[in-house]
Amino acid sequence: MALEESAGKSKTRRYRSESVTEVAMTAQRQPVHVSVAGIPGSLSLPVTGLFEVLSAFPMLRNLYEGVPETPPFDVEIVACDKAQTTSPSGMTFSVQRAISEIERTDIVIVPSMAGQEDWDWRTGQHREFVEWMVRMHERGAMLCSACSGVLVLAETGLLDGRRATIHWAFAPAFRRNFPSVTLCVDEVLVVAGERDELVMSGATASWQDLVLYLITRLVSPTAAQAMAKFMLLDWHAEGQAPYVPFTGSPDHNDAVVRGLQEWLRTNYTVARPVEEMARRAALSRRTFERRFKRATGYAPIDYVQRLRVEEARRRLERTDTAIDEIGWEVGYEDAAAFRRLFKRITHVTPGAYRRKFRMPALS
Repeated sequence: MALEESAGKSKTRRYRSESVTEVAMTAQRQPVHVSVAGIPGSLSLPVTGLFEVLSAFPMLRNLYEGVPETPPFDVEIVACDKAQTTSPSGMTFSVQRAISEIERTDIVIVPSMAGQEDWDWRTGQHREFVEWMVRMHERGAMLCSACSGVLVLAETGLLDGRRATIHWAFAPAFRRNFPSVTLCVDEVLVVAGERDELVMSGATASWQDLVLYLITRLVSPTAAQAMAKFMLLDWHAEGQAPYVPFTGSPDHNDAVVRGLQEWLRTNYTVARPVEEMARRAALSRRTFERRFKRATGYAPIDYVQRLRVEEARRRLERTDTAIDEIGWEVGYEDAAAFRRLFKRITHVTPGAYRRKFRMPALS
């Protein structure tokens, strides 16, 4: 953690293998060493964002109370080789240290990673870095990920039997590759491990939640609040549910159910939709419900509710129509029932959703 100088020798970094709790206790005296992964496929925004925020404390010192006098973090961008890394968008950034030079670190953060064009993931692309992460964890490091960086973290095997979160678009690929990990896509931040040393955040911009969590935990809540104000960082307290679209699980081989899904796209307001679908399928309601859930993963009534809420979301984003009228338009005569259902699915009220996602008019 501390940069120490041996007599007559050049400066070398030496890091102690304290637990996360011990690191937090000494954070005010010695900087916590943070290794941000700049491996091939890393998106540049979270790499540079994490680096800039964790390095910004000197700018805050005279503006806010509760900011430590000395920088609490020592941050480096690391990879297997010390070289320039080009992100998938074409941006370049410098890798400051090769992992072969690092014997110990306190925190490793894997940022958002680019997957395949179909949002798939091929394991084994970063074997050397994954093995290094395992060694750092054995020596006491906290391992963190932002967004799809959890795909690299999961390759360590340390998440097996535990909970994790990720960007919703990568969820199918994650589940295919790591079936022993419980994925909680609605949650924006998940902490796991015997020492709470495995920390994961959800979609791309949730690196902000991760960095504020680390500052809160290892410096102080006051320091995290100051950084959030200075940088306009946002806690996504409502989780990821408001951001996740309902796609309707179209990837299955049941032609009858797929036909009913297509029918529902324009008939979601029909009264007694489950009975009507069972009638169209020429099946008893009980048999139909089992078949529909087997194909889509949703009970028919849950599917209809999510489809209606998805349409309500679009109308809240794009129109000025009153909330109760939108509820009626998507199939709910009881306005209170519509509002309760909307909040249960999205974790926010219809009004809060509109305020969050309605783009302001350009003057």
